[in-house]
Amino acid sequence: MNIRKLIFVLCLLGAAGARAGSPSPLALVNPLQGTDSEPGYSHGNEYPAIALPFPMNTWAPYTRPVSDSFYYRYQDRKIRGIRQTHQPSPWIGDYAAFSLMPVSGKLAVKEDDRASDFRHEDETAQPSYYRVHLDTWKTVAEVTPTERCARFRFTFEQAGDAYVVLDAFPGGSSVEIIPAENKIVGTCRYNHGGVPGNFSNYFVIVFDRPFAAHGVWSPDSVQANATQLAGEHAGAYLKFDTTPDKPVGCKVASSFISAEQALRNLQREVGEADFDTVRRQAEARWNQALGRARIEGGLEDQRRTFYCALYRSIVYPHRFYEYNEDNHPVYFSPYDGKVHEGVLYTDTGFWDTFRAAHPLYNLLFPEISAEILQGLLNAYDQSGWLPSWASPGHRDCMIGNHAFSLLADGWAKGIHSFDAEKAVAAMVHDANTQAPANCRAIGRDGAEYYNKLGYVPYSSVRGEPSFAEATAKTLEYAYDDFCAAQLARAIGRNVEAGQFARRAMNYTNLFDTKTGFVRGRKADGTWCEPFDPTEWGGPFTEGCSWHWTWSVFQDMPGLIKLMGGEKAFASKLDAVFTSPNTFKAGTYGNPIHEMVEMAALDMGQYAHGNEPIHHMIYLYDYVGEPWKTQSRIRLAMTKLYQATPDGLCGDEDTGQMSAWYVFSALGFYPVCPGDTAYCIGSPLFDRATLTLPGQKTFVITADHNGPQHPYIRSAKLNGHAFDKVYLTHGQLVNGGEIVFDMVSAPDLHWGTATESRPPATMPAATP
Repeated sequence: MNIRKLIFVLCLLGAAGARAGSPSPLALVNPLQGTDSEPGYSHGNEYPAIALPFPMNTWAPYTRPVSDSFYYRYQDRKIRGIRQTHQPSPWIGDYAAFSLMPVSGKLAVKEDDRASDFRHEDETAQPSYYRVHLDTWKTVAEVTPTERCARFRFTFEQAGDAYVVLDAFPGGSSVEIIPAENKIVGTCRYNHGGVPGNFSNYFVIVFDRPFAAHGVWSPDSVQANATQLAGEHAGAYLKFDTTPDKPVGCKVASSFISAEQALRNLQREVGEADFDTVRRQAEARWNQALGRARIEGGLEDQRRTFYCALYRSIVYPHRFYEYNEDNHPVYFSPYDGKVHEGVLYTDTGFWDTFRAAHPLYNLLFPEISAEILQGLLNAYDQSGWLPSWASPGHRDCMIGNHAFSLLADGWAKGIHSFDAEKAVAAMVHDANTQAPANCRAIGRDGAEYYNKLGYVPYSSVRGEPSFAEATAKTLEYAYDDFCAAQLARAIGRNVEAGQFARRAMNYTNLFDTKTGFVRGRKADGTWCEPFDPTEWGGPFTEGCSWHWTWSVFQDMPGLIKLMGGEKAFASKLDAVFTSPNTFKAGTYGNPIHEMVEMAALDMGQYAHGNEPIHHMIYLYDYVGEPWKTQSRIRLAMTKLYQATPDGLCGDEDTGQMSAWYVFSALGFYPVCPGDTAYCIGSPLFDRATLTLPGQKTFVITADHNGPQHPYIRSAKLNGHAFDKVYLTHGQLVNGGEIVFDMVSAPDLHWGTATESRPPATMPAATP
């Protein structure tokens, strides 16, 4: 362990110990996990998100210039402010951001001038609270959140001039100081997402006491005593007469609807509550949410890593709705620029999160999932498309129609509060409509060819029909068609179900039995040549054929047959780990960070730092070799996740990387969302208790568990012998207990029988 990491761990342990003798789930969370990243190499690409679960607003310190979307890097030594942020990923960028920063002794407003030295030894980060000592200004800055607001506290250690600087960021902003009310109101855009022209974030800041002087600023000038400014980049400052025993406090709220709504949010969520009261309320909210999965046993670092993962899983997606004067939910639509009644969520990419994050919400937070699913249909009503990557409107990022997966998985798991007829109609529209030129992520890029040929064609020959990432798109569309078939069949739309079920088999059109891989295929039916399964890009998205060949969630028995049977399939899985960890950059031209990260893992062609392969280790369960799933899952959890700033092995991606760990540590994983089966892996903890709707609990017990005991010898479900390698959603939510007997050597008998394997999914969708 290097010195920097040792200092960090000691500080974290000290902070947790000071709060309680027996750490609560919240005390085990480290928001700095995943922050030791840079554009060329990801350890999570995260910032310390200070927020409530599923918030509208998040707060975070930032160490880099506002123009840098990798704005908090653990290796940096200066802080420029604490910002309200909505950024889901540095590759997407932030929007509606502004910041507060205390300075003392002299006024400094521009970010380079106001930046302060800080030390991680004097930084405390918890989901419910952030504190940092600003060495340059000899000031302590603290923040604690609500869903749409926050409380700040600034303690200036020396008497004299003290300032709080507001930066409303570039991209169009305004400020107004109201001295008689100790208040600043303003707007900011800082938009990097597709939104209507009338989009703004309206904010209000109310200080606990009067200020002695004030002014406004832009990057070009400072105007003392002025109260208003609007333009490309506006800011304000307030001067306070203060002493070390008299901190400056303020409460902050924002709204996407209006300044009046921002005040309403402030009164509703903060009111007259002081800093410590808001902090206690935030701590209670986090402990309640994290407490839905209580773990016992395991190593200390594993417990910390688990709750870090659960925290990251539920920071996204963000609420995008507020409560009006009648206490009804309302939201500004980033799709049509109007205010609507109802709910909306945003800042999440379904290409990542359909795999495990949304299934996790369906299991542990179904009330949130119900709102998310309704929000999908609201977006469809206002834009004509189901979202794919929303931040806050449609973003031209990634592939697939994975809103289909969210809707089908929610319905299959008992969430029936949305209009399923409308959902199927939306699926029919999106699946048969070419994506618009300005956003290839919605609708289907290559829809006409997909429906006519049964695949999206790819060619490197100029003039021939070709679509970027065509093979990956075909695989994603086929899975999404399965999801559409599942939902259509469930509500009696048999004609649509049959059409979608037939298209769900389109993956077979791109599997080459001679090479044993999926490949790019031209419109005339010939394969793209030359072929190298280690070559990235071209017909694939952020990966190569080694990764994408397994993306047939909906028909694993069919894929096994195409590969030549169970033994050949298992050998191919083994080869992922035994093949050299080499790559060819392909159409990317140069190595991208995902390639470098895969090579660094030294696990062959296994690329856990990116999502397409996340389910792959669990596929041994389908061919009677579950002990390989058990050992490799333990290896991945142990090697690829820690509770440290460099403790993630790639992009966190709005909760998916973390949700994989949560499920895997519990001992099961949703290989095929849209179906109700969870494949069993290797439970990491001696005992885990899930609190489920209706006050029911499901307990996972692992007897004789430990680092050297990853294998399952036997199991009992509710007291009865159990030898299947999957659990169903119904078994979990009905409550009960599964007990595993863990051993140190592979057991070649448990769960290997044909009848023990996960059920086939395609027949349920075929008419």
